[in-house]
Amino acid sequence: MFDTSMSLLQQLSSRSDTESWNRLAELYTPLLRGWLRRYDVLSSADVDDLVQEVLLTLAKEMPRFQPSAAPGAFRSWLRTILVNRLRHFWRSRHNRPAAVGGSDFLKELEQLSDGGTQASRVWDSEHDHRLMHRLLELVEPQFAPQTWLAFRRQALDGLGAEQVSAELNMPLHSVYAAKSRVLKALRTMADGFISLQ
Repeated sequence: MFDTSMSLLQQLSSRSDTESWNRLAELYTPLLRGWLRRYDVLSSADVDDLVQEVLLTLAKEMPRFQPSAAPGAFRSWLRTILVNRLRHFWRSRHNRPAAVGGSDFLKELEQLSDGGTQASRVWDSEHDHRLMHRLLELVEPQFAPQTWLAFRRQALDGLGAEQVSAELNMPLHSVYAAKSRVLKALRTMADGFISLQ
């Protein structure tokens, strides 16, 4: 599970830090876009507008956000903001589209807003998956292709270091070093944004 770090939330709520906000937007925009597309937001412009509205709401409301000790408090709060922005968007346009699967749009939003439903569990799972995927995308260009491949084969594909060493014709110590260096870069990139548990 990924939890947005308390240090980031405190930093963002206590002052305007453009770099931190830009990094937060860079990490969360793909997740938000993916969810907005599920709810028949038909145009790219609408998706972009809603992403901006969610991020602006985060910026405005962050000083009032009270994180709890429970894991996923920020993730749940972000989900609530997304649901509220979607409700406002569709009510302002007097539309009632069908969500994916043919269900009523507002019923789907209600399920997403309830933390105990399957829809919210899917949100949590996709949040974690997309955030990790985005972090991997941002870190990969920092490494030579063979270093990245050695990391990927071990950490993502689950192969043992010995097998990766033979497969890539790399010394075993280089395979271990590749994984270590990439993990360090991922932790650095994630620092202040998520806590890897």
